[in-house]
Amino acid sequence: MIFILHFMIHQVKNSFLKSTFILWFIPLINFSQNTPTWVPPLDIPIKLSGTFGEIRSNHFHAGLDIRTEGRQGLKVNNVQNGWINRIRISTGGYGKALYIQHYDGTTSVYAHLKKFAPKIEAFVKKNQYEKESYTIQLFPKSDQLPIAVGELLGYSGNTGGSFGPHLHFEVRDSKNQNPINGMQFPLEILDTQRPQIQYFYLYDGIHPDSKKKEFPLVRKNDSVYTTAGIHTEGFISAGLRVFDRQNLSYNKNGIYKVIVRLNGVIQYEHQMDEISFNDSKYINLLIDYKEWAQNKRRIQRFINHPEQKITFLEKDISQNGQMKIENGKSYQIIIEISDFNKNTSYVEAYITGTNSILEASENISSSPTLENNKDYLYDYGDKSVYFPKESFFDSVHIPIKNEMQVLHVGENKYPLKKPYEVRFKIPELDSLERQQSFIALLNSNNKPSFFSAQQKEGFWIGKSKILGSYTISRDSVAPEIKPVNFKNKQWLTNYSFLRIKLSDDYSGIQKYRGEINGKWILLEYEPKDNILIYNFQDLDFEESLLQLRVTAEDQVGNSSELNMEFYRKPKSKDL
Repeated sequence: MIFILHFMIHQVKNSFLKSTFILWFIPLINFSQNTPTWVPPLDIPIKLSGTFGEIRSNHFHAGLDIRTEGRQGLKVNNVQNGWINRIRISTGGYGKALYIQHYDGTTSVYAHLKKFAPKIEAFVKKNQYEKESYTIQLFPKSDQLPIAVGELLGYSGNTGGSFGPHLHFEVRDSKNQNPINGMQFPLEILDTQRPQIQYFYLYDGIHPDSKKKEFPLVRKNDSVYTTAGIHTEGFISAGLRVFDRQNLSYNKNGIYKVIVRLNGVIQYEHQMDEISFNDSKYINLLIDYKEWAQNKRRIQRFINHPEQKITFLEKDISQNGQMKIENGKSYQIIIEISDFNKNTSYVEAYITGTNSILEASENISSSPTLENNKDYLYDYGDKSVYFPKESFFDSVHIPIKNEMQVLHVGENKYPLKKPYEVRFKIPELDSLERQQSFIALLNSNNKPSFFSAQQKEGFWIGKSKILGSYTISRDSVAPEIKPVNFKNKQWLTNYSFLRIKLSDDYSGIQKYRGEINGKWILLEYEPKDNILIYNFQDLDFEESLLQLRVTAEDQVGNSSELNMEFYRKPKSKDL
């Protein structure tokens, strides 16, 4: 309200009229000052399925995932006065997302929405039809879409890279767009539960090939876990499998704060109040990457790798998480794990320094073959792999093997700092086979998946940040396009939507287009469901006979086309 009045007053040039205008609106200004300055984004009890800063597969979670009771379509409200300064629609990532700038210097983000509020939906569709694109990014000016506290923004959904209905809610610092912990704001989240600690590990170094050993935990009371006595020496670091829950949610969420002490002295500490999107480049340095990549078990490591540039980690090298254990001395390790509401759990371990080393459950070769400060090229004529300097965070051992049609580039157990290059010579093929062929990445079951690459100088060239095996594969099957809720020549006057199945069995959909009577139509695409949806309210047609044409192309150029006719009574004939 204050923003709107300020804008209106600014437009009044005559000083007498301006004074009259201000006096007349004083009651409204006072009323606006009595309205709430901050409201929750949903009108239901807040239950979290994801917390701020928790470790995901390739990023630190930038917001709060709020459960929507397994449903879509819940009203999503603006948390405080401001204006919409960014709208983004994509088939992955945040899906349908709104960004609202507020007067306190923060920006709130609402992602995976099903649909926008009417005024926003109209603004977006106008631009989508002008650009003839479902995926779009818009940056409205401050006076185009002002939005009041509590005003409807849209409806919760499951769009983009979401694995179930929920609202991703995020708060950022508007100056640098750094995400900040949304739990700092007045969200009522009932939480009296302490973090739960599952397993305790010790490592004999920071390197990803460091030996590790699991130590069973015994629960002393509701907050303290302990181990049997440990005997070792040298430099060690700690790791935990740990999660946190809130009272109304059973999801295993990430932790907020950790402190590691050795004999009372802090060795490592972090607290998730603010992150940078650049931090995610180094996320794999804070987990046991091999354990995650090969067994999908996430062990959070409490170390400060010398190559990391994470904003929330202490830069003091004395707090890098490495602890020196000397022969003949006794030590106590205390790990303190807290959630945002200060519910805290502890691990206490007692170590006696001996002249033995930490025994590991497996023997891992640590002799490096790729030094981190050198380039490496393995050229086999028809195939090659090139590692530029600092591809990895450490010097690592990677066996490279060329076997017939397969190029083996180690196994996925080391995190990469930057991508490496894979080349395959394009074989002598006819034009169609050549178009349909590509480099494929083999999974653990030797099943190929599409690997994006460019053609240059007779080679396919691609870049990857995952170690693995590569081969040449072919996709000769075009995408499938099929009607779902209608038939050819059918009358569809009472229909609100057209639903069309769009799927591809291998390389994936690259692009698609829909037309009715030669005019572009907006087809909303949800890859998880393989569904295209057209809303009949978007366009009016004067003809009763409508000709639908949908085309689609996969990643290697195989194309399909659907042509159908149907009938619909024009709106003008309803009058």
